Amino acid sequence: MRNITNIQKFSVHDGDGIRTSVFFKGCPLKCEWCHNPETQRFEREMQYDPGRCTGCGSCAGVCPAGALDMRDGRPCLDRELCTLCGKCVNFCPAGIREIAGHEYTVKELVKELLKDQIFYEESGGGVTFSGGEVMSMDLDYILEAAKELKRQGVTLTVDTCGHVPYERFQKLLPYTDTFLYDVKMMDPVLHERYTGADNKLILENLVRLAADGARIYIRIPVIKEVNGNDQNMMDTISFLKEHDIHPPQINLLPYHDTGSGKYPKLGMEYKGTNLHAPDREEMEHFVRLFQNAGFQNTKIGG
Repeated sequence: MRNITNIQKFSVHDGDGIRTSVFFKGCPLKCEWCHNPETQRFEREMQYDPGRCTGCGSCAGVCPAGALDMRDGRPCLDRELCTLCGKCVNFCPAGIREIAGHEYTVKELVKELLKDQIFYEESGGGVTFSGGEVMSMDLDYILEAAKELKRQGVTLTVDTCGHVPYERFQKLLPYTDTFLYDVKMMDPVLHERYTGADNKLILENLVRLAADGARIYIRIPVIKEVNGNDQNMMDTISFLKEHDIHPPQINLLPYHDTGSGKYPKLGMEYKGTNLHAPDREEMEHFVRLFQNAGFQNTKIGG
C-alpha cells in the first residue's frame, strides 16, 4: 500500500524546523482519539460532508455503479458498491465530495518534496513521513523514497506508533534521522481498550530501536481519562530508565478533538466525545515529573 492522503507543507509540529509532512493511509491501531481518521483504513475511500449537501442529487445521477441513491432528499452511499471512479466528485456542484488517498510514484513524491528544499536548509527542517502508520506501508516504496531524500541531502523524520515487525525499522534506520515514537500508555489492558492492540510489540521495538542507536523523540498524547495521571507518567519514566533510553526530546501532547468533524464524512463514529485534555497546571506538573527524573528536554506540544 502506498496511498497518501495529504502532503502538508510548512509544518512545524512534526519534527525540527520547517517540514513537509506526508500522511500515508493505513494504520494497525484504531485510537479512539485519532484526529486523522481518513488515514486509518489502508484502502482509498470516499469522503462526503453531509452538513453542506444541498440534496440536488447530481452525484446519484452520474454514479455508474449504482452506489448512490437518494433517500429523504439526501444521497446515501453503498461503500461496497462504490468503485471510487470519481464521477460524483466531479459533478457535485457544492464540491463536498473527495476521495481520500492518492497514489504517487516515488519520483513524483520526491519531486514534490524537493520543491521546498531551500526552507529545509535554512530552518534545519526536512521531510516527515507520517500517517496513518508509514511503517505499515509498502516497504520497498518507503525505502526508495528515503534513499533518494538522503541522496538529495534532505533529512527524514518518521512518525510511528511502533506497532510493526522490527525488521522494518532495521531496514529504514540507515536513512532516517529522527523517529517520532508514540508511547501512548504503559498499561497493556488500557492500551488495547483504547487503540485496539496491546503495547508489547511497541515497547519491545522502542527498546531495540534505542539500542541500535536511533535518534528518538518520545511523544505522549495526554488524555485526562486515559493516561493523564501520575501513575502512567511515572511508569513511563521507569520504563525509559530501566532500559537506558535517553531521548533528546519528550513531547507531551494535550488531547484535542479537532479531527472529530471528519468522522461523519467517512461514515465513522467518533468515540472520543467524553475525552478531555488535562488543564495547563496538570500538564506542567507532568513535565516536571520527567524533568525531575533527568529528562530535561520535556515540553508541552511539539
